[in-house]
Amino acid sequence: MDFSYNFPAVRGIQAGRPFYTAICPMRLIPKIFLFDEDEVPPEHRAQRLMNKARIPEITNYILENPKDYVFSSLTASVDGEMTFHPISEEHKDIGRLSISLDSRFLINDGQHRRAAIEEALKISPELGNESISVVFFHDLGLKRSQQIFADLNRHAVNTTPSIGILYDHRDHLALLTKEVIAEIPLLERYTDKERVSLSKNSPKLFSLNHIFNTNCRLINKKKGELVTEEEKKFILSFWKVLCDSIPEWKLVLNKEISPRELRTTCIAAHGLFLEAIGIVGNYLYNNHAKSWHTYIRQLSTVDLSRENKKDWMGRAFGQTGRINKTNETIQLTANLLKIKLGLPLTEHEQRVEDRFKKGS
Repeated sequence: MDFSYNFPAVRGIQAGRPFYTAICPMRLIPKIFLFDEDEVPPEHRAQRLMNKARIPEITNYILENPKDYVFSSLTASVDGEMTFHPISEEHKDIGRLSISLDSRFLINDGQHRRAAIEEALKISPELGNESISVVFFHDLGLKRSQQIFADLNRHAVNTTPSIGILYDHRDHLALLTKEVIAEIPLLERYTDKERVSLSKNSPKLFSLNHIFNTNCRLINKKKGELVTEEEKKFILSFWKVLCDSIPEWKLVLNKEISPRELRTTCIAAHGLFLEAIGIVGNYLYNNHAKSWHTYIRQLSTVDLSRENKKDWMGRAFGQTGRINKTNETIQLTANLLKIKLGLPLTEHEQRVEDRFKKGS
């Protein structure tokens, strides 16, 4: 008697070959799929090596959202005997898929999900009764596995960070960022919620991602961390005061100048400036909790023009005039803003400043 795995499945045809979409209990996922790269010969290693740092994040996603987590299908190659049993002559593509127990399974897409499911089952074994869909391809000798992986990823387009934030309804900082934008007319009208880098002719002034990153810097927190009511109140108030303190932004809001014109003439129209302000805001939040707004309002007196090369050359932009956004240039821009507002530099900021002046 031959023993086999049996799954309810649907049969389809691609490139003249059958494939099967089956429903698989979660508890079987860690048992039947190869996961240790050392067990897989290099010629059959169909994927990039696993990034194990991603696994806890996906595991926590399952455990923290037991009522509404969502997983897309795993895709696997099977080296072994596969037999499809239709339920009837009338429904020939719906039935039961039998795969011999001695088959080798290799995941083409979803190795991190597989590993996260294994970790989640250790903590919540009851998840084993839930299901995930698996697309099976018959691949004798696993010769096509690498090509399957390459084909699956060839046309995949990663979403932009802005889209990820826009569609995230769990993360506290993402939700707060969208609330800030909705409450402030300037941000609501001039924030691009899809793109990260704005073209020179874009009618928008900010990107959702830049505002989110600024909020992260304002309270020194990362995506996924909890935001307190006090922090939420500060961020909302901060953006209201900030948007009222940058004269160039008011010109755009009043349609006296276009976002395109502002981008070419002012550093305040770039993500680098926003994130630098986030650093300044975090210092004020921690050291001037009751008077931070008086410092932010002083920004109205700072010359943010790109013609002001004495201040911003080497910090916000390079010799060619191109905005150069790195962690160091963001910090150097924040340093000068703090100096102009009469705020002291921290030890780390002073080291960055000394290095910059020495290089200059």
